[in-house]
Order: sequence, then C-alpha cells, then structure tokens
Amino acid sequence: MSNPKDHPETWLLDMDGVLIHEEVALPGAREFVARLREEGREFLVLTNNSIYSRCDLSARLSDVGLDIPEERIWTSATATAQFLSNQAPNASAYVIGEAGLETALHDVGYTLTDSDPDFVVLGESRTYSFQDFTTALRLIDQGARFIATNPDATAPSPEGPLPATGSVAAFLTEATGQEPYFIGKPNPIMIRSGLNRINAHSESTAMIGDRMDTDVVAGIEAGLTTYLVLTGSTDRDEITEFAYQPTEIVDSISAVIESI
Repeated sequence: MSNPKDHPETWLLDMDGVLIHEEVALPGAREFVARLREEGREFLVLTNNSIYSRCDLSARLSDVGLDIPEERIWTSATATAQFLSNQAPNASAYVIGEAGLETALHDVGYTLTDSDPDFVVLGESRTYSFQDFTTALRLIDQGARFIATNPDATAPSPEGPLPATGSVAAFLTEATGQEPYFIGKPNPIMIRSGLNRINAHSESTAMIGDRMDTDVVAGIEAGLTTYLVLTGSTDRDEITEFAYQPTEIVDSISAVIESI
C-alpha cells in the first residue's frame, strides 16, 4: 500500500517565493498548477499577505499565467476574519491595514470603527502612519484586544525589504505592554482553517513554502509533509540553523511536480 505522504492528495502552497517573485512566475509554477488540475488534486494558496483581497490576488496571479480562482486562495486577512467571527461574532474593530483586511472583516459582519472597538486588528500596509499607531496605542490601553494578521517583520519589494506587520506589532507591544495574538503562519490555526476550507486531512496534505520560520514550522506543527523551496527567503546554508527540518528541500517547485 502506498504512503499518502509520498503522493499527497491535497496541497497547500505559499505564494511569494514559491509561485511568484516580484510579479514573475517562478520555475515550474505554471506546470505545477496545471498538474494539480490534471490529477484532480485539491489545493489552496496560503499567504500571510493581508494587503490584497483574494480577488485581487487571483488577478495578480493571472497576470503571470497562473489560473488560480479566488476560492483557491486563503490569506492571513481571511483567516483573521474567520477567527474573530468565531470568537466574537458581529463585534467591532479598529483596523490598521489595507483593503484586503478591511474587506475580510466587513464580509464577516464586523463594524470598523475607532470608537471603543472590541479589537485592534493590525495587518500589513504600504501606508502606515504615526497617527494610526497613536490611535491603536490608546485603544489598546483602553481595553481593546490586540490581534495581528501575521508576525513577518519585513515584506519584499522590488527596492528591497519593507517594515511589515511584525515590526509594527513589536512597536505597539513596546508602547502598550500588550502582545498581539498572531493568526497567520506559523500559527497552525492558519493551516487548519485552510484545511477545513477544502475538507482536507493533515495526514494526506503537503505544504510547500520558502520560509523555515513560517511555512515549514506551521506545516510541521499541523502534521503535514513539508517542502522547502530555495526560490524565496531561505538560503540552503541557513536551514541547519533551525531545530526542525522540512521533509524535503528542493531548488524550486518544479522538483515537486512528480510527487503529485
């Protein structure tokens, strides 16, 4: 009898560094997605990016030749919105972030306000402002619970790394003494919510990512087969620095096509 981990039935794919890099499809990405469709495999693209809506990300992927509909995309924004809706339905939040996060919270019935909100929800943005930070600080001090979409300290850009959600969260933690609850990878809740969305099981699912500290560790903690690709954030000589290791290390997603 074949081992389901040798040919997983379901696949979770990180986006940046696995499928695309700076608006260019990475080697094997189109072929991998095509093979998934040919074999009828369930899959979901998981990303810690909370800036864009799933519709926007689908369009971005389409621009580089990757046909991935929005229902096949799960972001830290949608995972955060689902988590909050389950914990406190129809509550209110002050949001630092962009359209992807605001839309996700609105879609689950949340009221977005800076007047006595139940939560301060921090996501990624290209337009962080000191006024936003000041408002968040005061609301957290007044009792709003602190949630963040993901712990990534930096985000990639064509010009180089940018400060991201984790960096701003550290700033607000220093100012308020309150640490946020992070929803996105490496929190396994991001993986489990994705699995539930496509009715998948951990023992027959693989995770492909480019970061040891988010993708790989989240996959390991959720009980998945894990593949680390070297087309993104992690260099081969950095891998041994971690106490955990992926199931397999490959140069790019093209090396995983035969495992479908």
